[in-house]
Amino acid sequence: MTLRDLFDFILLAALWGASFLFMRIAAPAFGPLAIADVRTAIAALVLLLLLVWRGGVAELAPNALRFLLLGAFNSAIPFTLFAYAALSISAGLASILNATVPLFAALVAWIWLRDRLSSLQWAGLAIGFGGVLWLSADQASFKPGGEGWAIAAGLIASVSYGISGNLAKRHFAHIRPLAVATGSQIAAAVLLLPLTLFYLPPAMPGALDWLALIALGVLCTGIAYALYFRLIARIGPTKTMAVTFLIPAFAIVWGVIFLDESVTLVMLGGCAVILLGTALSTQIIRR
Repeated sequence: MTLRDLFDFILLAALWGASFLFMRIAAPAFGPLAIADVRTAIAALVLLLLLVWRGGVAELAPNALRFLLLGAFNSAIPFTLFAYAALSISAGLASILNATVPLFAALVAWIWLRDRLSSLQWAGLAIGFGGVLWLSADQASFKPGGEGWAIAAGLIASVSYGISGNLAKRHFAHIRPLAVATGSQIAAAVLLLPLTLFYLPPAMPGALDWLALIALGVLCTGIAYALYFRLIARIGPTKTMAVTFLIPAFAIVWGVIFLDESVTLVMLGGCAVILLGTALSTQIIRR
């Protein structure tokens, strides 16, 4: 990994970690659907400009229907669910739930693509999901005011990400990565628009809310996707996936600094167990 790749890697983790901070700020004012829709629309514009600059716009129209499916699982569903979760849980906890994506991706690949899993990978899945149970045991209350539904939303969002990764692997390998990112964001924005119009914010959000949402769309989605696919091309998907290990660290730090969020030993312990399971299930740690 070159110095430039390392810089891109750390920057990507910082941006994706900050996405949970920006969602926490903007979610109460905009609501989950509006956040997800505006976020994807802004990201689509940023990525489209990059795609026009680099060439590849011609790949969008012929794959429009495929992009609708990918956009639903890669952005529309998880962005909405994590924005909903941000109404109740901290940025740090949401990012730890997001760290389960590789676990669900491996499980979906086994069920759908018939990928074989080694005994060590199965052990990693068991350890990772054990960490989820430990993390949520004290907090997953479904009573009014509890965090149970928010935790469930974060986990379902991670399942959706896991499905989208396998969907991209199976049906989008022949399309350049930047076109895939652009098409999926355009599709997600289109899919969310009709629902968003029915659930518009009751009042005009403030300047800080708008700045958080714009940062979420431009930095944490548009630019982050460009960095993500550039890293995949330069260092490969396995090394790029290791960014999962840094995202919770950045999200927790941003939450503590800017939102005065607290960090518990259960959060740190659960995070460590989930990341250990992730490392085993994705074969970052081998026998």
